[in-house]
Amino acid sequence: MQTKRILLLILSVMFLLLGTSASFAQRGTSEDFFCEEISDSLFARMMGKSYKQDTTIPRSELRVVHVLHYDFEGNIKQGVIICNKAICEDLVEIFKALYEKKYPIEKIRPVDDYDADDEKSMTDNNTSCFNWRQIAGTKKLSAHSQGLAIDINPLMNPMVKTRNGIQSVAPKAGKAFANRKKAFKGKIERNDLCYKLFKSHGFTWGGDWRSLKDYQHFEKTAQP
Repeated sequence: MQTKRILLLILSVMFLLLGTSASFAQRGTSEDFFCEEISDSLFARMMGKSYKQDTTIPRSELRVVHVLHYDFEGNIKQGVIICNKAICEDLVEIFKALYEKKYPIEKIRPVDDYDADDEKSMTDNNTSCFNWRQIAGTKKLSAHSQGLAIDINPLMNPMVKTRNGIQSVAPKAGKAFANRKKAFKGKIERNDLCYKLFKSHGFTWGGDWRSLKDYQHFEKTAQP
């Protein structure tokens, strides 16, 4: 009787292990990468944060994109992106390709998890898209306000601007990564897979701008 119980226990453990292996083997399928309309519960989280009182883009124009990604320790994580419906399929394809190549992305969470505070989100190296806000230091709305811009690994790919010989970096904690001559994991440059994928989908890169360099930033103009 004791031997039978031990055998049953061993078989149960083997079944669980095989089931776990199978589930991991199946991850990365099309069911893990998709976009859908903003649910009531998600929209409630966004209200007063990324979706402010004066926001003019209709909720119906936004989508939530679900993805998988590898973090910098090689762990598989789930990611959630709020974006304009015009680029949701682009993001599905891009992030699936990044996942297949095990491209490292620290976090992919709505900026609402940081109370829509861009500096906090960037400092946490969080990849995000929609946030109704102005471009820092201006009164002009950012492309993020339309959900048409996304920032990838922003701590490691900061915005760098030099005026009158004085350099400013955003996020401030990203100053250690402002020198783009250094090699480090997660660095976006023209030979980088992330750069190539976004460019192939018609996005422009902030690292190509002349007035300043926004290495984290990709944006796309919506077609009328």
